[in-house]
Amino acid sequence: MSPRTRRSPALQLDRQQTPTGSTGAELPGARPPRVAVLWCPDWPITAAVRHEGLGRDAAVALVAKNIVFACSAAARAEGVARGLRVREAQARHPGLVVLDHDPALDTRAFEPVIAALESLVPGVEVLRPGLCAVRVRGAARYYGGEKAAGLFLAGRADEVGAGGARVGVADGIFTADQAARRTESVQVVPEGSAAEFLAPLGIGLLDDPQLVTLLRRLGIRTLGDFARLGADDVFTRFGHGGARLHALASGRDSWPVTPRTPPRDLDVLVDFEPALDRVDQVAFGVRTAAERFVDALTAAKLVCTSIRVAFDADPGSSNGVEQVERVWLHPTSFTPSDIVDRVRWQLQGSGEVGLRSGVTRVRISPESVDAIGNHESGLWGSGPDERVHHGLSRVQSMLGHGAVLMPAVGGGRTLSDRQQLVAWGDRPVGAKPADRPWPGSLPAPLPGTVFSPRHPVHVFDGEGSAVAVDARGAVSAAPARFSATGSEQRALIAWAGPWPLDERWWSADARSAWRFQAVDDTGCAWLLVLDAGGWWAEARYD
Repeated sequence: MSPRTRRSPALQLDRQQTPTGSTGAELPGARPPRVAVLWCPDWPITAAVRHEGLGRDAAVALVAKNIVFACSAAARAEGVARGLRVREAQARHPGLVVLDHDPALDTRAFEPVIAALESLVPGVEVLRPGLCAVRVRGAARYYGGEKAAGLFLAGRADEVGAGGARVGVADGIFTADQAARRTESVQVVPEGSAAEFLAPLGIGLLDDPQLVTLLRRLGIRTLGDFARLGADDVFTRFGHGGARLHALASGRDSWPVTPRTPPRDLDVLVDFEPALDRVDQVAFGVRTAAERFVDALTAAKLVCTSIRVAFDADPGSSNGVEQVERVWLHPTSFTPSDIVDRVRWQLQGSGEVGLRSGVTRVRISPESVDAIGNHESGLWGSGPDERVHHGLSRVQSMLGHGAVLMPAVGGGRTLSDRQQLVAWGDRPVGAKPADRPWPGSLPAPLPGTVFSPRHPVHVFDGEGSAVAVDARGAVSAAPARFSATGSEQRALIAWAGPWPLDERWWSADARSAWRFQAVDDTGCAWLLVLDAGGWWAEARYD
């Protein structure tokens, strides 16, 4: 499992006041600890490039919520920068490779680096993926000095794929972090010189935008300017948070390094020699491992709600696929039989890469876990829901993963686009996620009945002529009556619209339509659509 990570405590404001008096200043005689911080530049890019198999010189941008979260050096050379919208970044560099940012991938990829550092020095604290800290005094005595220790740490990180790791050694995590970001290898700030090192740096390094803006208006541009203010005055004006940042700017960062507790390795591996090429053989071979997997989770008072199953194919096979992996979800929590079913379904394919060559290894890893107390059944069971779950899971195990489907609401601008059918136990996934903004989509309240397929209708004005809409959205006449094909006409007592719907106007599969809401003389409300095929009744408001 991935280690628990957090932001650097030196940059957080919501910590409790340290026992150093009312102003947050250090106790007399107290000194910040000597800390080595290892920083891997562009770590999210490094992790994504390695995962996608791209070249190191590729122009890559990681995107979160349609905003560039991180970009490679090649992309920055073309003008791409963090904070740009995706469309603007692609306009600056048409060959830009755009990938979704995956924080879990960053953490998983950083785990080998942490394990390698822990083989050299104990007590590594993960500040965030790509950034970690360790007390340096013991390592300096062992390796012959602080710079030698930093070189050993950076070299070990590069050996396991960190790629240009840099180390800063200073008094406190904050100062060491800034030193690491201002060197190409290892930089050592002499003991007691943190304030002098930080003095010329910009005030924007403090992670409090409101305070930074105010200080700039007051003419305070550097950390040294801020440090020269009186500690009592800063505390009186800005409170505990301001006093904490004042201590950082003054080189008095006394926050201790808190070593991580290595997580239990709950992964299970099953090796096959020789390789197995039959689904039933592999499924039978992982049954005992699945029981061990669930027993280990139970002993840790956990249950698993999603698992990652990975297969290693026979390297001697002519097929190019060497590893196949997939994350499987569960409505409640996995049992050994559920895990065996997922292994079998993944081997059978279910429309994806299946068993094309002999399997030499199966790895089962917990992707998401939860406390076991949240999944305990009641004293007399959980009633009908429990029976429904067991019944559907049984049918699914007999007929296959895609044989039991449930409805879900996805993303899209039309009601039909938002309808999805997903396999029992899976989350709705696909090209149109529901959490994205969809300009032009129908606002709430939504119709109660959506016709599938939609019904063709005719809409007439008061003189019996068909109602049309021109390219500028002007209605030829007010809708007065409508009817389905072959049925009697209904009078419309109210209507609203039209609202345009234009999708992918630049491509061959462009779609354009006009939507209306109308109420007939019986009080029933309808959603009517006019497109190139004519008038349609898409839904009814019940």
